[in-house]
Amino acid sequence: MRKNRLVKMTVAIVALAALVTGGYIYKDAIQSRIARTVAVVSGQEIKPLLDSESRYIRQIVAKDNSMSRTIMWQSDSSEPDAVIEYRLVGRDDIRTLSATDTAFTDDGSTTYIHEGTITDLTPDTKYEYRVGYSTDRRSDWYSFETAGAGEYEVLIYPDSQSSDYSGWEQIVKNSADRNPNAALYISMGDLVDNGEQAYQWRTWLDSIKPLSARIPLAPTLGNHEMYTLDWKMREPRAYLNYFDVPSNGNVTFNRRYYSYDYGDVHYVVLDTQLYESTHEDNHDTHHPDLYDVQVQWLRQDLASNTKKWTVVLMHRDPFQYAFDRPGASRAAGFDEEGVLFMPIFDEFHVDLVLSAHLHSYRNRGHVRNFDRDASGPLYILTGIAGDARRPKWKQHPLDVYVIPDREVSNYMTMTVTPNRLVVRAFLADGTQVDESVIEK
Repeated sequence: MRKNRLVKMTVAIVALAALVTGGYIYKDAIQSRIARTVAVVSGQEIKPLLDSESRYIRQIVAKDNSMSRTIMWQSDSSEPDAVIEYRLVGRDDIRTLSATDTAFTDDGSTTYIHEGTITDLTPDTKYEYRVGYSTDRRSDWYSFETAGAGEYEVLIYPDSQSSDYSGWEQIVKNSADRNPNAALYISMGDLVDNGEQAYQWRTWLDSIKPLSARIPLAPTLGNHEMYTLDWKMREPRAYLNYFDVPSNGNVTFNRRYYSYDYGDVHYVVLDTQLYESTHEDNHDTHHPDLYDVQVQWLRQDLASNTKKWTVVLMHRDPFQYAFDRPGASRAAGFDEEGVLFMPIFDEFHVDLVLSAHLHSYRNRGHVRNFDRDASGPLYILTGIAGDARRPKWKQHPLDVYVIPDREVSNYMTMTVTPNRLVVRAFLADGTQVDESVIEK
C-alpha cells in the first residue's frame, strides 16, 4: 500500500511541475519520468547487462540507412524477451522494439543471436540505442546517426583472414582512431580463415569493437566463409547468421548478395563464390545457377537505382593476373567474374568497383570494354588486412599503381562529397600510399 501511495504522489508532483512551468514538459517526457520513478519504487532499477548477456553489439547496414538501422548482439543463454530501446539524442522518450532470440550452433558451440531493424527514422539525425531483456536489464547507451545528403567517410578493409588476428585487430583500432567521424565500414570478404571455426568468429567480432556498436558494417561474402573445418565446402551458415544484411528477395541465395543506400551512393554487394557453390565437395548445396540468378537481380537493381553514385563491392577480383610456376602458368587478362560482370558495370555506368581475394593492393584506373577508358568505372583491388599472404602476381597491363611492399597490410577510406568520390589507401601505420578522385 505504501508503494502505491508513493507512485500516486510522484505522478501528482510531475503533473504539477508541468503546470508550474507553463506546460513546457512533453507528455512523453512526463511518462518517462513516471516510469523511472515507478521502477525505483517497485525495486526494478535498471541493472547493467553482463558480458555473457550482451556480446558483440553491432550495427549492420539496412536497405535505406537514412531511415533504418539493424542492431544485433549475442548472449550465452536464451533471452526470449530481448529488446532494443532507442531515442533521439537529448530526449527522454524511449521507444522499444522486440528483438529475435535465435539459437545458432556451429563447431559445437551455441550462441543466441538477437537482432531487430529500427525503421521510420528521420534522415540526418542523431539517435542512441541500448539492448537488453526483461524489464530491468539494459546495456549502456550507444549512438547512431542516420544518413543525410552531406559529405561522409567510409572505412574499407580488405581480407582480414589470419592465423593470428592481433595485426588485424590493431589495424581496426588505429584506423578507427584516425577516422573518428567515419559513417560506416566495409569488409571485402574472407573475414575469417575458416567459416566454420567458432573461435575465429569470436575473435573477429571482438576485434571490431572500436567500430561495431557506433557505426554500421557492410560485409561482403568471401570464399573462406564457405569452408568447413576439414576445408571442404558448405553454405556460409555462420556469415549469414552473424550479419543480417538486407534481403535480396531470393530464397535460395538470400543475403548472399544485396544492395543498400547510404547518402547519395548506391552500394551493390555481389556474391562471387560460384566455384565454392558448385564444387564437388558441396553436394548438399550445389548451386550452378548462382551467377545466372544474380545477373538478373543485378540488372533490375541497377536499373531502379536513383542515386548519383554507384559503388560495387565483390570479393573475387574481375582481373586475372599472370604467374609462372613449375608445371603451371597463366596469362594476364580477365577472369570469369570479369567477363560476366564488367559489361554490366559499363552498361549501367558504375563509378567504382572494389574487389579483394588476391591479397595485393592494385589500382587499375578506369576501364571500359576491357581496356583503358576514362569513362569507365575505377577498379581497385583493395589489398590485405590480415596475415595471410598470396603469390606475388605479375604486373597486369592495366595496373596503374601497385603497392611497393606486398608483404605489408593496408586499409582504405572513401570520402563521399556531392561532386567527388575520393578513395585513399593507407599502410597499417597510417602512411598514405595512393589516392584516386572520381568527379561527376
